[in-house]
Amino acid sequence: MTSKPVTRSVDHRLAWRHRFMAVALAASLAVPAGVNAAEASAWIGSWAASPQPTWGPDFAFPTNIPATLQNQTLRQVARISLGGQRIRIVFSNEYGKQPLRIGAAHVALAGTGSATKPGTDRPITFGGKTSAIVPPGAPLVSDPVDLAVTPLASVAVSLFLPDQTQASTFHWDGRQTAYLVPGNQVAAPRLQTDNSTGARIFLSGIQVETPTPAKTVVVLGDSTTDGNGATVDANTRWPDFLAARLAPKNVAVLNAGISGARLLGDRMGVNALARFDRDVLSQPRVKSVVVLLGINDISWPGTAFDPQGIRPSADALIAGYRQLIARAHSRGVQVVGATLTPFEGALAGTPLDNYYHADKDRLRQQINAWIRRSGEFDTVIDFDALARDPAHPARLKPEFDSGDHLHPGDRGNQAMADAVDLDALFAR
Repeated sequence: MTSKPVTRSVDHRLAWRHRFMAVALAASLAVPAGVNAAEASAWIGSWAASPQPTWGPDFAFPTNIPATLQNQTLRQVARISLGGQRIRIVFSNEYGKQPLRIGAAHVALAGTGSATKPGTDRPITFGGKTSAIVPPGAPLVSDPVDLAVTPLASVAVSLFLPDQTQASTFHWDGRQTAYLVPGNQVAAPRLQTDNSTGARIFLSGIQVETPTPAKTVVVLGDSTTDGNGATVDANTRWPDFLAARLAPKNVAVLNAGISGARLLGDRMGVNALARFDRDVLSQPRVKSVVVLLGINDISWPGTAFDPQGIRPSADALIAGYRQLIARAHSRGVQVVGATLTPFEGALAGTPLDNYYHADKDRLRQQINAWIRRSGEFDTVIDFDALARDPAHPARLKPEFDSGDHLHPGDRGNQAMADAVDLDALFAR
């Protein structure tokens, strides 16, 4: 009486086993050898601009953006690092006090100036809808958009803001022209306007769906990384040149530089310890972070940036670096330390002409010695040795100097990127 049910049960299990093996075989044939099926296609950050809170008129620099926007379209251009068949856009209301209403948004391949390339314009949706509300303090990731982008392509993101909107979250030193026009013109092939800004507003990231596993390097830095001194609209920041070197290796580079950024202090963006999770550790597939920070901690106190500030000690700065290292290592992320570049004569003839002092330079040298010799970073890039003038080591090489004796120009940025040992970025 029991033999038939047992036989049917065995036959049933064998049938399912055969079916499972067939599915597994098909899956193994569909994915290249050595690649996990779950990783065959994945989203990865291909461009980033670290959000900053806007500041008031009492600060040394203007924000260079309108205080509020209403019934306006904003078109921003960004050059990505890796390409893919689909793309997602990330907006940020990180420092907003009110919900941010997006009336419409489009993305396209960028043409010249404010133009887009014909046939590439696509609407951006959010949960299937063409408009969205972003709560205060939150990011917003769009739905996937079917737009094929090649490595190092430039895309134009157009955003329509129908309501009176305080521009509370931005990225000050975008080094790229953005265009503002009245009304909803997100689909316009070209924006006819003289109203522009070099800042980023609400746009914080671009992701691509890569067909095979990819890795990310994030560069955490200040104005040298952000590109102050690089040619506007030319993508000549040193992370841009690094991205060009790494794209053929299927590695994305995300620029988490903020002009004026500090390791320990706020003002032009929050301190690096506070933004480290958001700007570095939360990035998809991040494997390595390059840390080039500290010169503003050393030089800001006593200047118009921070008149009452107190210069941190070497021990305080080293403790900050150690925190970044510990937090990165806990997530399996390699940390590359970069030495601070020479800056004698920095910003001479400006209201910040006391940015340099011999005492400040001695502290820089202490920090550089620790970066080189402590062994606490996984590897070190000696930008100081690369960039200093052999005839005057406290100054930048003249051919690398953008002219303000603080920031490298295009040639210096190229040399910095070329000095990076690509294999050492993933040696851990």
